Amino acid sequence: MTTQDQEVRRFINTLIEHFPDRSARWLFQNKENVRGLLEIIANDLVDLIDFNQLVPINRSFIAETLREQEADILFRVPFKSRSGTDSVLIYILIEHQSSFDPTMGFRVLFYMMIWDAERREAANRKVPRSELRLPPILPIVFYTGDQHWGTELTLKTIMDVPEELSRFVPSYDSLLLSVKEADEATLTRSGHPLGWLLTVLQKEKADKETLRRALIDALSHFEGLGGSGARQRQEAIGYLLLLILHRRVPAEHDELITLIDRHTRDMEVEPMAQTMAEMLLERGIAQGIEQGIEQGARQSTIENIIAVLNARFPDEELNTLKIALEAIGDLERLKQLILDASLTPSFEAFQRTLDT
Repeated sequence: MTTQDQEVRRFINTLIEHFPDRSARWLFQNKENVRGLLEIIANDLVDLIDFNQLVPINRSFIAETLREQEADILFRVPFKSRSGTDSVLIYILIEHQSSFDPTMGFRVLFYMMIWDAERREAANRKVPRSELRLPPILPIVFYTGDQHWGTELTLKTIMDVPEELSRFVPSYDSLLLSVKEADEATLTRSGHPLGWLLTVLQKEKADKETLRRALIDALSHFEGLGGSGARQRQEAIGYLLLLILHRRVPAEHDELITLIDRHTRDMEVEPMAQTMAEMLLERGIAQGIEQGIEQGARQSTIENIIAVLNARFPDEELNTLKIALEAIGDLERLKQLILDASLTPSFEAFQRTLDT
């Protein structure tokens, strides 16, 4: 295997597994794409942020409960403000589920408690409490689901708050990019390559002709990327190839890959696509085994939920409930439902939990 082929395989391997969230995480490892994201949703802040000094934060110092909950990325970056703040944390939460989460406002607040890790780190460095200064956090939700994002990113969306008590509810701003809902002009107004890449992601489930037009438009804007932008262009092409292989039916693959090849004559696109296809096939066999294991875990968890409910509410009919549980594909949610079943005050309350 040549060195170039090894490089291609390493690049592909970072994206193949769990494509929706891993590909987004990979995109934002490039500081230029973080800049592009801010140009789309908070352009007024771009000139105040020194993206050249954007530093990923090693999340190993963050509490385990925060570390494992979310597909997210955290950066520290200098902030050029006259007000005294010299740095800001940029927290990108990647949400790729098909439907929006009405509790996202609470989740954002929960993950912003990385401030506690900042406090503990300062304590370890013997910083006097009187000199402790926590950096502001810029929380960004990057949502690639298909459903309309129908709620604000605030705590009030999951609270019935009387006006007299509203001043006691924490208030904070968050930024949201709902990729599938954003209009093309919003994504591409700055001309940043990320915006054009996202216009193709928008069309991942569209008819072939619509996707072809999006690819041609994006590729034409990538052509001018030379010098320091050459690597960004190469990564963008790799992302598009994987998007095609993951999201389009096999009958379309050759035509769409050839389309990309025609617009990137200076790159060896077809060998890269062939390597990707081979790795996808290899990974598909392994994933089939993994999915079988996960299916067994799901079934075992459902049986545990039924057992808990049957012990607590022996007079209730559980067959219909079992069908509803079997329709849940998220193993982590099923695990949470075991706890819910143990604590619910009534069978009806558990049913309401299941319906939310």
